[in-house]
Amino acid sequence: MRTRRIGETQVSAIGLGGMPLSIEGRPDERRAIDTIHAALDAGINFIDTADAYSLSDADFGHNETLIANAVASYGGDTSDVLIATKGGHTRLPDGSWGLNGTAAYIKQACEASLKRLGVEAIGLYQFHRPDPKTPIAESVSAVRDLLDEGKIRYAGVSNFNSEEIKQANEILGGRLVAVQNQFSPAFRSSEPELELCDELGIAFLPWSPLGGISKAGDLGARFAAFAEIGAARGVSPQRVCLAWMLAKSPVVIPIPGSSRPASIQDSAAAVDLELTAEEILSLDKS
Repeated sequence: MRTRRIGETQVSAIGLGGMPLSIEGRPDERRAIDTIHAALDAGINFIDTADAYSLSDADFGHNETLIANAVASYGGDTSDVLIATKGGHTRLPDGSWGLNGTAAYIKQACEASLKRLGVEAIGLYQFHRPDPKTPIAESVSAVRDLLDEGKIRYAGVSNFNSEEIKQANEILGGRLVAVQNQFSPAFRSSEPELELCDELGIAFLPWSPLGGISKAGDLGARFAAFAEIGAARGVSPQRVCLAWMLAKSPVVIPIPGSSRPASIQDSAAAVDLELTAEEILSLDKS
């Protein structure tokens, strides 16, 4: 497995996004754990979760607990596994999503995540999404406090635009190490944020890199260039997609979600697919 950098830590160039293992349509627990173990078998040592990855407020924190249990039950060495989680989203009884970016809530959420993950310090803690009712400065300052207190090793933000990223990095005293934004063949409007992260040396973590849970399977049907290059190379359009992202910048670390061992194994193999300049140009134009 090839590696890239988050802060001063080397992690696998492809991560595992845990969301599909805990929201609506999630697999049973055995298959979920098998999927996480398959990722570890493939050399993936970066796993992304969030406290809000659950069905509703009734099982809030489901994904964090699942991942903690899966890593603990793995037969191999997991000392280098970096688990990233997020706080700031809430779940309501009807399963809908809410936001709470207040400093008090962020700190409370972090304490709960620490307990569910069973760690003394969270590897990477990310503010999940700006809350229109709370100034970003308040939310990010809470993350800064957690960093200063040693409750988190690294600080990140998610769903931030370029100006917000700059503001967050300033508040954190230049210690922002990761930005997690949506990016895929179908969603390319976060290119400016990717370019900013490249300029600043901040890891850019594309979420839903294959287009989302319901659309990842038909990526090749929607974007012919990915299917054509995949067919010519004897690999899946999804693997081509991740290789294309890796070629954009050394700061890019895609975190494809998966609910089956076979799909994360295919994603992990993207690190070995070297695309030509002509292929990358074709994919950029698709």
